[in-house]
Amino acid sequence: QVKLVESGGGSVQAGGSVILSCAASGDTKIDYCMTWFRQPPGKEREGVASFYTGAGTTWYDDSVKGRFTLSRGDAKNTMYLSIRNLKPDDAGMYFCAADRGMPENYCSGGYTVEADFDYWGQGTQVTVAS
Repeated sequence: QVKLVESGGGSVQAGGSVILSCAASGDTKIDYCMTWFRQPPGKEREGVASFYTGAGTTWYDDSVKGRFTLSRGDAKNTMYLSIRNLKPDDAGMYFCAADRGMPENYCSGGYTVEADFDYWGQGTQVTVAS
């Protein structure tokens, strides 16, 4: 079992930056594909960035490349999503999810089928103020 807790959301000016955190606890010693999903208001949830804990490989959706950056804390149980140059389309609820069975090439290839993710956090809201 893994528990995921997101934090760091809030209201940010367009063009500004924000750092979201996903703290994992529980059985974190095995490799996971950890993915950030974004759900804009009134829209479906979509995967935007993934991190494979074993290899440290990453994937970014084309819509966020160059502005979103994944990193892991020193304790390796926290994943960060840094977002710079925020755009109105970045607004929404951000969820962290983990899949313990996903192969690394799937994770780094952008596999984001929600039903396959075993664990989800409660989400953190990002609002972009113009």
